[in-house]
Amino acid sequence: MKLALGICLFAVGQVFAWFQLNYQIMSEWWKGRPLLSALVFGIPASVCFWYAWKNIYDETSAAWSARFIGSSTGYLIFPVLTWYLLNESMFTAKTIICLILAVLIILIQVFY
Repeated sequence: MKLALGICLFAVGQVFAWFQLNYQIMSEWWKGRPLLSALVFGIPASVCFWYAWKNIYDETSAAWSARFIGSSTGYLIFPVLTWYLLNESMFTAKTIICLILAVLIILIQVFY
């Protein structure tokens, strides 16, 4: 249960982080507002990451598992949001291979 919660919290944190970095591309209003972006998106992202790390570490007793799962979750969230909201294709060989590798890393950390 803690492992699944940790993965979900990493995913939510990655969504906040994506918007923190990419709203400046999507909206003229967000350009030149890095501190506001850090407050609005960075704080919730950090809280999600903190609790995700705690839950995964509590479940696995391994910081490496938390690190790999957190990074791999980002590799799953980023292409989907970038494709859907910025209209950048995620359907390239390079991106699809990276998505597959990210899924494999998470599966290895969960089931091995």
